[in-house]
Amino acid sequence: MSIEVYRDAYGVPHLRAGNPRELAFAQGRVTARDRAWQLEVERHRARGTTAAFLGPDETGWDVFVRRARLADTARRCMARLTETDPATADWVRAYADGVNDGLPEGARRAPEFAATGLAPGRWEAWTPLAVWLSTHILFAGFPTKLWRERVATGLGEEWTELFAADGPATAGSNGWLVTGERTASGAALVAGDPHRFIEAPGVYQQIRLACPEYDVLGLAVPGVPGLAHFGHAGPVAWAITNAMADYQDLYRERLRRTGDGGVEAYGPDGWEPAAVHTETVEVAGGDPVAVEVVETRRGPVITGDGPAGGEGEGLALRYVPRVTGRLGFEALPRLLAARTAADVDAALDDWVEPVNVVLAADTAGGLLHRVAGHVPVRDRANALRPVPAWDARHAWGPEPAPTPRAEVTGGHAVMANARGIAAPLGVEFAPPHRADRIAALLDASDAWTPEATTAVHRDTDNRSAAPLLAAVARAADGLSPAASAVRDRLLAWDRRMDADSADAGLYAAVRGAVVRLLTAHDAFAALRGPAPYPALFHPWLLLLPRVGLALETLLTGGPVPAGDVDRIVREALEETGAGAPPPAWGTTHRLAPWQALPDPDDARWPGLGGDHDCVLSTSSVPGFTDRSARASAARYVWDLADRERGGWAVPFGASGVAGDPHHEDQLPLWLRGDLAPVTTDWHRLTKEQQA
Repeated sequence: MSIEVYRDAYGVPHLRAGNPRELAFAQGRVTARDRAWQLEVERHRARGTTAAFLGPDETGWDVFVRRARLADTARRCMARLTETDPATADWVRAYADGVNDGLPEGARRAPEFAATGLAPGRWEAWTPLAVWLSTHILFAGFPTKLWRERVATGLGEEWTELFAADGPATAGSNGWLVTGERTASGAALVAGDPHRFIEAPGVYQQIRLACPEYDVLGLAVPGVPGLAHFGHAGPVAWAITNAMADYQDLYRERLRRTGDGGVEAYGPDGWEPAAVHTETVEVAGGDPVAVEVVETRRGPVITGDGPAGGEGEGLALRYVPRVTGRLGFEALPRLLAARTAADVDAALDDWVEPVNVVLAADTAGGLLHRVAGHVPVRDRANALRPVPAWDARHAWGPEPAPTPRAEVTGGHAVMANARGIAAPLGVEFAPPHRADRIAALLDASDAWTPEATTAVHRDTDNRSAAPLLAAVARAADGLSPAASAVRDRLLAWDRRMDADSADAGLYAAVRGAVVRLLTAHDAFAALRGPAPYPALFHPWLLLLPRVGLALETLLTGGPVPAGDVDRIVREALEETGAGAPPPAWGTTHRLAPWQALPDPDDARWPGLGGDHDCVLSTSSVPGFTDRSARASAARYVWDLADRERGGWAVPFGASGVAGDPHHEDQLPLWLRGDLAPVTTDWHRLTKEQQA
């Protein structure tokens, strides 16, 4: 086996091997050495076994994973891949073998194993598929259908889509392509940043994969081979954002117990057998939890009490990989081998989940703007709310919906989760602010360079502030002097959410007060009670976050009368004026990354600029906390004229090992909006080992 590992100045691994299979092994091995703890947490999350070493707080996730049958679905997908594309299945298996080879050394370097008593386990060939599934199972936001059901029953059918917005747990992104006619070099640029919950270590891994067949660099998902989302192969580069498509359904199931202890579900043809078995979730520091796993012909039952001794109800989740046995991993090695935008296009014809908008460009002038993924064809009601399992109208059609595509015109294309080419496939999309702002910035120049592009990444203009500022402008009469001073400052504010801006901090304080007061309005009384679903789904079901993210809509429409809206804004101005002056935005808007083992020094996390609807998207929960748990999980600029003129950055670093020089050395870059250089000259890299 001929494998060489090099590192750049930021510790990013550059791998060379004799063939793609050896390279997949090398990718698995170096990832395990750099990120053993992260990989093992992800393996356990995919199996529903995290509570066994992280404690009771993870029980809810483990129960969901067991009920949803994620691990079994991964096995099913791997079995089909082995049957239909044995070469790709072997390539995935080589990656898992590499992980197993590197885990012992990686675990010795990671103190978290000793702290939790966890021993590194063994990766199966299907484990990368399970990791992919668990990472993306909530991407389509199926719990939003539970929220719409709650709104319909609490407020009325006419308000079902009142709160439509980029949901509390939806992962969005920015991405844009600038054609050669608008760049200084005459070659295209592809740039952007995926917005996800920020985790430490980061959810993306910078890496380069080179063998005689290809030489590609990009952002990998640790635990998964290849470069599914973001890559630059030299002659071609590609990137994605979440299409905001709807491709998962919830079915209301009637269930009953049979005399022999089995379970039946009521389907379109009457009572029919359901599969049932019991699993046990082990809990460190707590009692084990028995989980009855029930699966109907629609899918696994993920909520409900089940037929305890008689009849019961539950919600079954129908998701594409469970139905088809496919995730789309066939596309991964084909992406690495792509040389043109047409090659990327052809590779993504096999893509399944998640459903993405894709941009690609090549050095010959080829361009691509399309949706990739599997969206089932079914009744419109399926996309809105849970539907009755016994009604045949809600069955899926045999073929997926066509995936839209568009020409790149005007010198650029933008994807930012707003309505666009994916509109026929979804229900809720992000507001247009990020997409419109990026397009406006790109229109300002015909000579874009990779260096200039970072200014787009850093933009903090907050267009979503306009409705609240308009309401503030209306609140001219009857204010106290202190509230009037707050009003005057806001109306003079430049609308930029810079970390050092006191006016941005003032705006956030007034916004938070408005959100809290709106949430308390009698119009929403029916939505304030506890949600009758597992806590895992509460980010979609709690009223205050929903009000905060839909504030623009609620200020201009909805069940709260206009007069009450104006009164609430005046009260918020008075509340803010009567209190201590709010600090600069970055003082309270600090990074709050998720860590499997929380950092005891929470105060060390820095303040951030940006806001949910800024291009520099850093999301908080207005009215509850200014802390930001969601932001750019990576930033990149791919230059088709010269790969080394591009750049990339992640929130922390290439290493997942605390104390390693490259554990958090990119954090200062990320905070400034700068990028680390892309280095491709092997002579300017440091050779680490050869095996």
